[in-house]
Amino acid sequence: MHRATAKRIRQIVLEQSKRANVGHIGSCLCVADILAVLYGEVLRVESPEDPDRDRFILSKGHAGLALFATLALKGWISDTDLGTFCGDNTMLGVHPEAGLRGVDFSTGSLGQGLCMATGAALAARLQGSSRRVYCLISDAECNEGSVWEAAMFAAHHGLTNLTTILDWNGQQAFGRTADVLNCPNLAERWQAFGWRTSEVDGHSHTELTAALTQESPSDKPHIVLARTTFGKGVSYMEQGVPVTQAHLRVAPINWHYLPMGDAEYATAIFEVGNAK
Repeated sequence: MHRATAKRIRQIVLEQSKRANVGHIGSCLCVADILAVLYGEVLRVESPEDPDRDRFILSKGHAGLALFATLALKGWISDTDLGTFCGDNTMLGVHPEAGLRGVDFSTGSLGQGLCMATGAALAARLQGSSRRVYCLISDAECNEGSVWEAAMFAAHHGLTNLTTILDWNGQQAFGRTADVLNCPNLAERWQAFGWRTSEVDGHSHTELTAALTQESPSDKPHIVLARTTFGKGVSYMEQGVPVTQAHLRVAPINWHYLPMGDAEYATAIFEVGNAK
């Protein structure tokens, strides 16, 4: 079931990004499996209006289209609304906005999502609520000092109701993360900041489900380090190259910002649609 959901998320990402002629495609495709598992298996949200619902924060807000696709598949936003993505007078911009049904926090300023997540987790404790908080960050956000401040805060307060998922795709806006500002040994770093860590294949629904549904055996917040492939499901995006040489595009960041041409779209939609 989650496999079909992830495929449909990727198809919607391709369809809507092509219609709107916008980028951030690779960033959306690589988190489709994570979102499919979160919304299909993990999050306790009967209704986006339930005050005791689990909270989800997409800190890497440039993957907002993948979240919008997920919300549409849940029936929380309409297909008509989805079709306004990046149009005039719409709530569906490139980054999520809290006024949209199913979106609890506006994001897009990288490094800020985990700060909000720690506050939401502490608020749940103070209110005596059983709700949990899940926050999806990028590996490049570990370049941000605010992430480590939030990490220290969460560990100090023993926020066991907080789970962070790190989209470990190794790429950011200006190139490969290892080349821009290398942050190796991520598991050891988070452990040193007082977190419990799990490492998984970010495209394995079995591994994601096991890590995200495991009860905490300690008084520590939990981070799931999910290794993903940028542009997952589209061969030329995974490799960082265009289908044609119509434009000069420099790998490996071709598909962080740039929209698809017609030939590129045709290849992408075929490959995703025929994936097993």
